[in-house]
Amino acid sequence: MLLVMGIIFFFSHQSGNTLHLPPLPGADKICHIAIYGLLAMAVLWYFNSEKQLSLIKVALKTVFFCLVYAMSDEFHQSFIPQRSVSGLDLLADLMGAIVVCVIWLNSRKFRVYLESWYKTLARELEKYYVKNNYRNDSSEF
Repeated sequence: MLLVMGIIFFFSHQSGNTLHLPPLPGADKICHIAIYGLLAMAVLWYFNSEKQLSLIKVALKTVFFCLVYAMSDEFHQSFIPQRSVSGLDLLADLMGAIVVCVIWLNSRKFRVYLESWYKTLARELEKYYVKNNYRNDSSEF
């Protein structure tokens, strides 16, 4: 979740003349939908780990979280040269989160797929940390 948020922040921090998108109509909005859909998947995983919540509550919390982050992102862009606040960008961000949450709510296969993907990612990260002798021991810091 933090990684996706960091990627969004990085791209939002670029001045307007340094971002080169494909010359397709709506490419900017497609990017917004995609990255906030990815953020929604990460947030769903986080909130779904709280097993006491219903699926609908997890989805609503996820959409709300993504909306608040999108609003903070638009505010952040207001300080970046050649960037501006855009209600359409905010709408695209919200749409990406909603689409993923609707699919997640209505498709058990999608929920199972995401859960297995998260577990695989966790195993691979654990292997990486073990291989590189990282420890979860604060005495080494």
